[in-house]
This record gives sequence, structure tokens and C-alpha cells, in this order.
Amino acid sequence: MALAVAAGLAGGCEGDKADLPPPPTPGQGRSNAVTAPGGAATASARAPASAAAPAAPRLLCAGQSPRPAPSVGGLTAVAAQGAEAPPANIGFGVGKWVWVNFWAAWCKPCLEEMPRLLGWQQKLRAAGVLIDLAFISIDDDERQLSRFLEAQPGNGVRASYWLPDGPQRAGWMRALGVKEANELPIHALASPSGQVTCVIQGAVEDSDYPTIAALLGAKK
Repeated sequence: MALAVAAGLAGGCEGDKADLPPPPTPGQGRSNAVTAPGGAATASARAPASAAAPAAPRLLCAGQSPRPAPSVGGLTAVAAQGAEAPPANIGFGVGKWVWVNFWAAWCKPCLEEMPRLLGWQQKLRAAGVLIDLAFISIDDDERQLSRFLEAQPGNGVRASYWLPDGPQRAGWMRALGVKEANELPIHALASPSGQVTCVIQGAVEDSDYPTIAALLGAKK
């Protein structure tokens, strides 16, 4: 089962702000970011279709330097009734890729991309990539997360980590070089050696798969 948990593959919703280092290289954020309830939307203005130039390919992970995977704790494993709970801790640096996805039940882009992430995990594994998917909810209330997981179908996300607001959440964001923990979803790809090689703020799209597959060394 997907470790959607976790250990098995995953734009801005607003929560709490921490005084953290600058975010990853500009260009990683997405126009479909969503802010938390009460926060200002971050979607950029769009030009009229008639005047818009062809969209350039999205630059994912470009110019980012590897950094050690977070060693911060604070995660609580939560699972729907009958679902397998994630391990107590995410297994970074154990010979396989780990895709960490920060999300929240109130973040629409987060929910919309979940089936995509689960499908990509299967596709990448079929292409020879050892990869686990770790979902980490930053919902304000664990009960909100539990209600969401209980409502999911059997092939959906029925287990996740929960990372409440506080110093440990700030520590995770600091370790990833993310300044605004309030913009969701956030993706972090950690290599088999335990180095975070790519951080993406904002939802991924179908057109992003080839770039990510190449980064992870998927067989064609």
C-alpha cells in the first residue's frame, strides 16, 4: 500500500509563518497555489488568451543544491479505520527515493493532485525506481485530518502523517529551505542517499512527469 502515508510516492494555502531562510530557486512556485482560509490568494494574473504567448516548459528543481533530509521529529501517524498506519518516522537515506508531500484537507489543489501522485508512484516503480510516498498534513486540527481520511475510498489516501503548528513544523520548513509553510502543496524529493535534491512549491501537473521521472532515473 502507498505510504501515504508514506512510505510507499506524492499552490499555496496559508498557515503559520516562520522566520526561515529564502525559499528554493525562483520559478518553483505554481500559479495554482492556494492560501489557507482567511489568507490572500497567490494566483498570478493571467493575460487574455488572445494575447498570451505559448507557455514555456516549467522549470522544476533547476539550480537547487542538495541538502540533508530533515531530521526533525514531530510527526504523528494517522490512519483511517482498517488502513495501515505509516511507520513512526519517514525512512530517509535507506536506499530508495522518498517523495514528501505537505498538504491540508482544506487545500483544493492538494486534494486534486493526490490521485496523480499515487498513480505516479506506481508508474515510477514500474520504471525501476524504488520510491515511497509520504503525505504530511499540516491541518490545524487532527480531527479534521481523521475525518478526511475516513471519507476516502479504498484506493485513496487513507493514511498520513500529521505535523501540527509549532517549532518542529518550522524546523521541517527550515531544513527544506522553504520560507512560507503556509503555501501548499509543497513537495520534497529525497534521494536514496538521504539528500533532498528537489523542492517544489505548488501543485504538480501531468506535464511535469517526464522531468521528475528523468530526475529519479526512471527507465524509459
